[in-house]
Amino acid sequence: MDAMRAELIGRQAKVIDAKNKSLIGISGKISDETKNMLFIKNANNVKSLIKGECTLSVEIDGKEFIINGIKIAKRPEDRVGMKIQE
Repeated sequence: MDAMRAELIGRQAKVIDAKNKSLIGISGKISDETKNMLFIKNANNVKSLIKGECTLSVEIDGKEFIINGIKIAKRPEDRVGMKIQE
């Protein structure tokens, strides 16, 4: 499974690093995704995250993946079909 091309909506995620340090530790389900934003819903509310400013830990098929937001800062439909550069 290539985590960079996986569908992220509905997956559990946690912010492990961010330009804005107050966002570190936010966790919940990814409820929506745009070209530059991710929306994480937790028990109380929905947090908006700028993709290019955070690193996430995302659970996909029972495995944990670390995803640098800069690498997925594209429209979801483009990201799912993109080729990954090593």
